[in-house]
Amino acid sequence: MKLFISADMEGITGLVDESFVDPSKHNYARGQEIMTQEVNHVIETALHHGCREVIVNDSHSRMNNLLIEKLHPEAQLISGGAKPYSMVQGLDDSFSASIFVGYHAKASYQGVLSHSMTFGAKRMYINDTEVGELGFNAYVAGYYGVPVIMVAGDDQTAQEAEALIPGVTTAVVKQAISRTSALCLTPEKSGQLLREKTAQALSNLGQVQPLVPPQQPVLRIEFANYGQAEYASLMPGAEIETGTTVKFQAKHILEAYQAMLVMTKLATHATFC
Repeated sequence: MKLFISADMEGITGLVDESFVDPSKHNYARGQEIMTQEVNHVIETALHHGCREVIVNDSHSRMNNLLIEKLHPEAQLISGGAKPYSMVQGLDDSFSASIFVGYHAKASYQGVLSHSMTFGAKRMYINDTEVGELGFNAYVAGYYGVPVIMVAGDDQTAQEAEALIPGVTTAVVKQAISRTSALCLTPEKSGQLLREKTAQALSNLGQVQPLVPPQQPVLRIEFANYGQAEYASLMPGAEIETGTTVKFQAKHILEAYQAMLVMTKLATHATFC
């Protein structure tokens, strides 16, 4: 069995504000340590339950956060930015399952550090289904026939995952109080929970179906201001549909995913003044 792990940072226990997830801030090194610990709990349990190969994709910001020297030695790490498929780089049909660790709720919703890719994106849709990073990444996994069997993060992320993926196992390592505060498990307790939930998810592997994306999906992204929408619409094939919403007709979910990456990146060039 081959397992793919996508590891974000905002959904890790104890990480509650930007000081833990921004490399320029004072708590970032602590955040790296706890993030690496949480991923290791999942890896160790997966190997114990029959996984022969575990690939971890660092999926936060510049995607070089995990401490490879402290990562479980039997895992392999995809690290670094400018990945063609960002948070799901390396995922293909050779994997039996995927687990998302350290995930957060989508933009415009309650949850610790909730957002969707960039802070300019207010809402994203695949056809009529609203998605955040969790949903979009699960659709890419589904394109390859790979189920997302577990999602770890705060309670709001767990609710989002359960509404989207029937039968998914969720590991709630913190309860959101506000966007920058939470009731957190200690790393020791979060480790126990992650090991228990990973074992449960692997035992229930056959009960979770891949989230199959629609064919020829329409991607829509609503941005925070019109300038962001203008920049995003510069991508060939994209157009402002209404207000600050930009539309893109994709051939398949992989093209929609790359279009989302380009559009959200272009939008960051807009300013608020």
